[in-house]
Amino acid sequence: MKKTAIILGASGLTGSHVLQKLIEDDRYDTIKLFSRSKIEGLPTKVKQFIGDLLELNQFKEDFTADEVYCCIGTTAKKTPDKTLYKKIDFGIPVAAARLSKENKIPTFLVISAMGANKNSNVFYNKTKGEMEHKVLQQQLEKTFVLRPSLIGGDRQESRLLEKIGLVIFKVIQPLFIGKLKKYKIVNAETIAEAMIHLANTNEYSDVIITSEDINKLGNNA
Repeated sequence: MKKTAIILGASGLTGSHVLQKLIEDDRYDTIKLFSRSKIEGLPTKVKQFIGDLLELNQFKEDFTADEVYCCIGTTAKKTPDKTLYKKIDFGIPVAAARLSKENKIPTFLVISAMGANKNSNVFYNKTKGEMEHKVLQQQLEKTFVLRPSLIGGDRQESRLLEKIGLVIFKVIQPLFIGKLKKYKIVNAETIAEAMIHLANTNEYSDVIITSEDINKLGNNA
């Protein structure tokens, strides 16, 4: 039987890769996008629901699927207001997980970040950690939290400092061996591959997927 997938954040770097791969995947006949604006030029198997994701409950009736790919995320530069930042990076994934629970969606995958810790003194790490905690509290049948390190790929928007960081990281990648492997750059396409692989197999028992394991899963998918 063909499957239905929901993507949150399909216009972003990783979400766009998930979208393209699911479009090409014959296991899926319906892909639902929930977003603020429409993406043009998509095939008929993609259904788009436009609205305010901060009010995700408005989509409850249409929020039905076999899997949810939550690729939502912002940055301190794009969203300097910490209250709004938390509404996006914490509020949207948690609301999506709760809707998944209510609508009996068995599989939920969410992108977090390396260093996520609900007890951290760092706002970014604390927000991600609190998000993970609340998502896992829903006790869905199958939940995966992916914690990539620095994400590589071609972004639509310009992030000068991030680009500089990526260049530096690429130069020193050969030094990342042993325990340092978890700090290696993870390409957005690799994350997408890992997410889809996790959703379609039962071979991985861990709930928290580290950066190193994302690279292994994505490159071997």
